[in-house]
Amino acid sequence: MATLTAISGKAAAAGYCKAPALSWKGSRAPAGRRLISMAASAAATRSGRLVSLRTPRFRVYAAKAETVNKVMSIVKTKLALGADAALTPESKFTDLGADSLDTVEIVMALEEEFKITVEEDNAQSITTIQDAAELIDKLVG
Repeated sequence: MATLTAISGKAAAAGYCKAPALSWKGSRAPAGRRLISMAASAAATRSGRLVSLRTPRFRVYAAKAETVNKVMSIVKTKLALGADAALTPESKFTDLGADSLDTVEIVMALEEEFKITVEEDNAQSITTIQDAAELIDKLVG
């Protein structure tokens, strides 16, 4: 990718790097300069692969058991479920009979209980008890 490339004439002239002159489609280096790949190793440069400098898009957050239990308690209260209602972290609000208004009330109750503020984008991504607990742990911790 052209965005992972740096042009450095001084570094090459000073002998700090001995990268081969690379050219990519549509990329041109000014006279006397070389394109230097930001690959992790010389082997990766020779093979033409570049190492991504991006952070992973998906991160795994494991919610604390006490957070999950508090969320389950709030969901039971807001949806008027009986004490014997079997909830799991994977329980979806819609499967429990919640509509969009109920979901908003659940999020508001979670904000109040945990003293957090949930942005609208994050609130729309909450579909299960586990989602809510993970978001809370992320915002609190």
